[in-house]
Amino acid sequence: MTNSIKPRKITLLIHVLVWVFIAIVIFVVSPLSWKVDLPIEYWFKQGLTLFFLMVGFYLNMYLMVPRLLFKGKTWAFVGVGISITLLFLLIIIQFENLVNLPELMHNSFRPEKPYLPKPRNFSYDLFTILLILFGLGISTSVVVIEKWQIDAGLRRQMEQEKVTSELSYLKAQINPHFFFNTLNNIYSLTNIDVERAQKAILKLSRMMRYVLYETDKDTTYLSKELDFIRDYVELMRLRLSDKVKLNLEIQEKTEDIPIAPMLLLPFIENCFKHGVSAKLESKIEIFVSQKGKVLELKTVNLKFPANPKSKEELGSGIGLTNTRRRLDLIYGNKCKLTIDEDNPENEYRTQLKIDLA
Repeated sequence: MTNSIKPRKITLLIHVLVWVFIAIVIFVVSPLSWKVDLPIEYWFKQGLTLFFLMVGFYLNMYLMVPRLLFKGKTWAFVGVGISITLLFLLIIIQFENLVNLPELMHNSFRPEKPYLPKPRNFSYDLFTILLILFGLGISTSVVVIEKWQIDAGLRRQMEQEKVTSELSYLKAQINPHFFFNTLNNIYSLTNIDVERAQKAILKLSRMMRYVLYETDKDTTYLSKELDFIRDYVELMRLRLSDKVKLNLEIQEKTEDIPIAPMLLLPFIENCFKHGVSAKLESKIEIFVSQKGKVLELKTVNLKFPANPKSKEELGSGIGLTNTRRRLDLIYGNKCKLTIDEDNPENEYRTQLKIDLA
């Protein structure tokens, strides 16, 4: 509650200070530079001008811009703005004529000369018109900028919600098929190598804990993300035949800094999804290194056509397209993704660099 009130108070204070500054210019700076005794009617006229400036400013801000300009009624907006300006000018002119201000001003500046009525000097009216239009222009700019900021905030919020939903989708896709298949592999291991099966269960439980608890946060520690990758690859290794050459190299000493959870998994998951053949020799290479605050992931795998009917394919995660969007939303220009899939070796290569500073 307090946080929502503070910006309003700051905005109100800014408005008050700006109008005080304008009032000082209108009532003090210009009149005092003339060094004459001005009639009280002049001060009323200046006050009337300031009043019309304020009325035009807020009328434009809260009615004209939202109800006309933002609804595409541009010509109506321009017409109403010009009409209001001319109306204010007409009222000011009528006030001057009513109190006989031209003669009073003449007597203040040139009391020794008799007053002779002259045609109205429209340069003063032009100044008043420009002053009112300037106020309308400023209020229009303020509202447009505020709307742009609000819209930008809403877009960021929607994109962030989309990222969150995509992450939840990724979690949901990883959970069923991967965990069930891994449990089946572990069950088979219990009849062959009990110790290895126990280690696999430990890795699986650690992965489940990470997916359930760490991914609910905006960031996790790099060490936990890398442990998750190690466990994922080792459990996937249980399902691979001798025809698959799997090489995982993760830099031993890395700085434990925050990173978005499950950010690296789609690239590694993609290796197993497209880089493994049941009949042909396959290879998967995964390298993770860190230099300063920059994390680098490299993956290499042979390209094989995926089986669209397999459950693994149906539950394969959010895909690299959505991962690119997630990287852009979270890290922007601080990350660089390079994908090479057109080479003589028929390899799919990815290189991801993220500045985690």
